[in-house]
Amino acid sequence: MSTRPSRATLEQLRDFDTALLANTIGYIDPTPAHEYYMGSSIRSVTPALGPTVGIAVTCELDSSTPGGSPDVAGYWQQLEEMSRLDLPVVWVVRCVGSRPEHECVIGDGMAKTLHAAGCVGLVTDGGVRDVDGLLGVPFAAYGRGTTIHHGALRFRRLNEPVEIGGITVRPGEVIHANAEGVIKIPSACLGHLAEKAVQMRAFEHAAHAVLSQTDLAPREKQARVAALVAEYGFADCVTPVEPGKT
Repeated sequence: MSTRPSRATLEQLRDFDTALLANTIGYIDPTPAHEYYMGSSIRSVTPALGPTVGIAVTCELDSSTPGGSPDVAGYWQQLEEMSRLDLPVVWVVRCVGSRPEHECVIGDGMAKTLHAAGCVGLVTDGGVRDVDGLLGVPFAAYGRGTTIHHGALRFRRLNEPVEIGGITVRPGEVIHANAEGVIKIPSACLGHLAEKAVQMRAFEHAAHAVLSQTDLAPREKQARVAALVAEYGFADCVTPVEPGKT
């Protein structure tokens, strides 16, 4: 696994929405954007729960292929691992069954068991069910939507990199998600991301005030936003702030 962050760091990051953090990462870290944000096929099923932050525990699951017997030993093994980590965990599950639209990873019973082990949410390219129950736990879920049932659950490839939503997630990486989508946070910027996100939030507030004015010409707006870039400490960013993309 990657070097583990502190609980304090993860709690700090819960104070920010995911889009703001994604924006900030783009300006302070050289990781290409296409490597850290998931596509729109992975969406929140529990948007009322707010930001979800935790370290990734990964596996693959076949819940849709007809026939065969359940193999859930890996599930219980991962619960044991989550309990030992003593940090908020996001379970990242890639579905590999033969009928993708029939994949269903959890219901509220599994969510309660996961939550008791320190898992705060699920990210999957499959479905979930019992959404009202998930909200009551509370347990956040991000995936392709809801699926009413599943076949035999067969877990495999525990704690290996998995590809979901167009990016690769490795065990131990930090996942941040909310109603708008899911990102992973590059480890190199993790320690100072919260501080920079505070600056980015202030910069965006100031820049939006300029961009919304009706009595300024576009060129004047461009000049004022450029001045704000320097004022808020982003003049030497990895990726320069572009007016209109704040």
